[in-house]
Amino acid sequence: MVGMAALRSCDTFVALPPATAGARLIFGKNSDRAAGEVQECTYIEIEQAPLTHAVVLSRPAWLWGAEMGANEHGVCIGNEAVWGREEIQDQEALLGMDLVRLGLERADTAEKALTVIADLLEKYGQGGNCMESQMVFTYHNSFLIADRKEAWVLETSGKYWAAEKIEEGVRNISNQFSITTKIDREHPEMRAYAKSKGWWDGEKEFDFAAVYSYVNTATMTTSRGRYCEGYKLLNKHKGNITAETMMEILRDKESGINMEGGFMTTGSMVSILPQDSSLPCIHFFTGTPDPDRSVFKPFIFVPNITQLLKTNSPTFGEDDPVKKKPRFLTQPDRRHELYKKHEHAAEVMEACKEKGKEILERIRKLEKQKISEMELILQNKYFDVNQAVHLFSECVEEEISAYA
Repeated sequence: MVGMAALRSCDTFVALPPATAGARLIFGKNSDRAAGEVQECTYIEIEQAPLTHAVVLSRPAWLWGAEMGANEHGVCIGNEAVWGREEIQDQEALLGMDLVRLGLERADTAEKALTVIADLLEKYGQGGNCMESQMVFTYHNSFLIADRKEAWVLETSGKYWAAEKIEEGVRNISNQFSITTKIDREHPEMRAYAKSKGWWDGEKEFDFAAVYSYVNTATMTTSRGRYCEGYKLLNKHKGNITAETMMEILRDKESGINMEGGFMTTGSMVSILPQDSSLPCIHFFTGTPDPDRSVFKPFIFVPNITQLLKTNSPTFGEDDPVKKKPRFLTQPDRRHELYKKHEHAAEVMEACKEKGKEILERIRKLEKQKISEMELILQNKYFDVNQAVHLFSECVEEEISAYA
């Protein structure tokens, strides 16, 4: 098992009115994974429950689950690795990324998604290797779940969990427990278990993060670290947070939120969730590493969307090393077309600063154009459904052209 000190990853954010500009929620996440791991964007509908919802996902290409995504009802979920006092199970069970996808497929509100995840945790537990590697990397999970009306933070330790409801303002999660004494829902045995382990005396006010981990909750928002840095960036813009604000937060390298090195930001997501249900939710995904050198491309749920081919990684069927035991003996090339073009453009940016600057200007111009088009949709309360079918795919084509 790799401990928290060795690897840290991911930040997820949400802003609700009155912290946002306009009557909308803004959701954002950076997925920080092993450098070189391919993140793909996929649109899928599957049937493994009586009722499932269409979902758009950003996920490591080797697994079934997702780091982040949204469904057709405007529910968004991102998860984080967390560590605490409870021992982490190495045996294979549900990964946190599986729970992200299952929550999106089976729930049409944020709170229902929380219930889906909590029920699956109780039934199947969580565990298994979270990296495509023979080096075992395991963790507990926290989740930020949002819809058009509210958000929930769900933090887990084995099968035990606590949840906090967010109805206004800003909230972020990183690689630490962050729910303290405001607990709006919880596992029925969560406090009794903590007491049986000697983590809580049953007398003091119950502080989930302090009891289930080693976090000093008194200094969480003032000490150095990505949770604190994210908290400060959200509060800096509080009152006029837009999708562009969230994108800039995700691009911030000084804070460590846009990670570089052996563990880096491999994919990013920002969603606009209007409180007016007559307006579409708009989800932006990069599908490529380093948001500072990537394009946030818009996606809107409409009927008849086809698979997003150029951000979809190749599949290997039963020959995939992930499906064989022992797992992860080899790693196939999972790069999709956009990833390859982006990778080449990044090399050009490093080798030739002048050319790199031109490429960056072209992709930023493309992104600004798409954001403006999406804002017009939200202002005018009208969009062409037929055009929206190809919205993301056409933007991918334009991005590839910008790299040429």
